[in-house]
Amino acid sequence: MTPVRIALVHDRLRPEEKMLRAALETAGAEVHPVYAPDWTWDSDDVAPEVDLALIRTLSHARTLALARALEAQGVRTVNAAHVVDVCGDKAATSAALAAAGVPQPRSGVAFSVDATLRLCEAFGWPVVLKPTIGSWGRMVARAHDAETVEALLEHKQVLGGPQHQTFYVQEHVDKPGRDLRVFVVGERAIAAIARESDDWRTNTARGAVARGVPVTPELEAIATAAARAVGGGLLAVDLLESARGPRVGEINHGLEFRNSIEPTGVDIPAEIADWLVREAERGRARRLDGATPEAAAAPDVATGASS
Repeated sequence: MTPVRIALVHDRLRPEEKMLRAALETAGAEVHPVYAPDWTWDSDDVAPEVDLALIRTLSHARTLALARALEAQGVRTVNAAHVVDVCGDKAATSAALAAAGVPQPRSGVAFSVDATLRLCEAFGWPVVLKPTIGSWGRMVARAHDAETVEALLEHKQVLGGPQHQTFYVQEHVDKPGRDLRVFVVGERAIAAIARESDDWRTNTARGAVARGVPVTPELEAIATAAARAVGGGLLAVDLLESARGPRVGEINHGLEFRNSIEPTGVDIPAEIADWLVREAERGRARRLDGATPEAAAAPDVATGASS
């Protein structure tokens, strides 16, 4: 059997992309790097001859556009466009988690200062304000009173742009100096870390230290349920430990893992590569069995895996 062909779509080549390419080649895949800034899509294009496209671009908008274009040609993308769409928007993620009954901090959306303040009063002070689109803890603020919220929202209104006019609020979870990140590959939680920091924003981009933690049955259950709620695939599920148990804070569709391999002892790129190769082989088998390109490329809605 000829090796599966996997497109590795990227812009900046970070350590993650380099490790993934090496792991995919070790797993027997034929890797075709695609530099996104040089790529174009034409609605009359013939589908590229690949079994799967792994999209590793940094921009949410670019990743979403790439996934939609490739899926229109019948190419299976990881992650799928609908997963990128939901995970890239915190309000959409909260809605998906709520619909699936997955525990999360109390979260809300408003469109005016007065309505936002009503949410804050209902949640109780302090509250956390986040942009609906963004990562690495940027523009995330903790507010202890109405005056602070009013000032923050004035900045958002002046900044303009639709993403700044949707005000996303979460209750503040008094976590124990850390949060947890669980790496989900398909239906499996393969590894977990605690991100420890003196800053209440426990992002490694802000200096948090990653330490490996066991993937307990409780962590696996909530992380995989969260992954299913947004469509599944390759995801990093961030959990906040609260007095009511773990709560899903965010779900990342462009998971970074360079600082998590050593503390967990898990070869994360190898786990990802093995899963991707199996998914590509499954999609190829469906096409050989006579399924349409669209059906062969489509992931299972519940699990994010091709059936």
